Amino acid sequence: MSDTLVISVDAMGGDNAPVATIEGVARVAKTDPSIFFFLYGDEAKLLPLTKQFGLAPDRFKIHHTTQVVKADDKPSAAIRNGRESSMWKAIMSVRNGYASAVVSAGNTGALMAMSKICLGTLAGIDRPAIAAVLPTAEGHVVALDLGANAECNSQNLVEFSIMGHVLYHVLFGTEKPSIGLLNIGSEETKGREEIREAAGVLKGFGDKINFCGFVEGNDICLGKTQVVVSDGFSGNVALKTIEGTAKFVATILKDVFKKSVLAKLGLVFAAPGLLRLKKKIDPRRYNGAMFVGLNGISVKSHGGADAFSFACAIESAVQMARNQLCDKIKNELSNLMEGTEEIEKSE
Repeated sequence: MSDTLVISVDAMGGDNAPVATIEGVARVAKTDPSIFFFLYGDEAKLLPLTKQFGLAPDRFKIHHTTQVVKADDKPSAAIRNGRESSMWKAIMSVRNGYASAVVSAGNTGALMAMSKICLGTLAGIDRPAIAAVLPTAEGHVVALDLGANAECNSQNLVEFSIMGHVLYHVLFGTEKPSIGLLNIGSEETKGREEIREAAGVLKGFGDKINFCGFVEGNDICLGKTQVVVSDGFSGNVALKTIEGTAKFVATILKDVFKKSVLAKLGLVFAAPGLLRLKKKIDPRRYNGAMFVGLNGISVKSHGGADAFSFACAIESAVQMARNQLCDKIKNELSNLMEGTEEIEKSE
């Protein structure tokens, strides 16, 4: 079919690979007949799993390779020694135009380094960023950078803001999502110099984007803005804090409902609401962080992803590919940076 979308999968990456990856692929294949999969990995291991999970032979092609990037491999070593690995070959299929996106649950550092080398960055982008979707009280937030760049200058933060602006629009349809820079206070005088400089540039875009100023860590899950931008160090700490808090609350709730007979009885009445809560904050539904700013779509699944979670990562990649995310980021960056150049000249 002319509208068939090809997704490349590093079938050997991740703690639960290749079982979880192939089952995840099969889940997506059953719900979307327009997707064809390139599966990179050991054919002797993958082929029986495709049969086990009912993946039709006309929906995939296995590209055999036995080399795997390990979870503890350093990015430099993975690049130097991993040119025959399932991860490298899966990424190269996107670079060569055979696939529209790559999905891997493997080593994050290696995937980022390999993706950057194989795909390159978009014109006008200095550094790519890791972006992910998180649930909030108001819906969703796109957060970036979540660990790719520990230190960033003002230019990087401006570029991240534009990429987050486009990503949110692609995923949720909002024309001008609200954008906030993560800071230690909402006052204009707070924070490091590069954050204040980035805020000045973003304000200069006027009504081209919806910049709302600074947000604090407690504003993220409250949904004060739809896009939250930070350097990779701060963003990663914020992400891990949110994930840890969610696990803590879940543990406390389980403990509370085990305490007494009355508590267990109360659980019966609270169950529908708790199930809705579980569904909303289930981290598996928000699996699939993207390396935005690359000249191609590369999506990182959680290393410990199960089949459901890996399927969600694939669906994120599909949505980005179908909406031509890279082209939209490039076009939006070009349009907005014209205004930036005029601002810099006037200063």
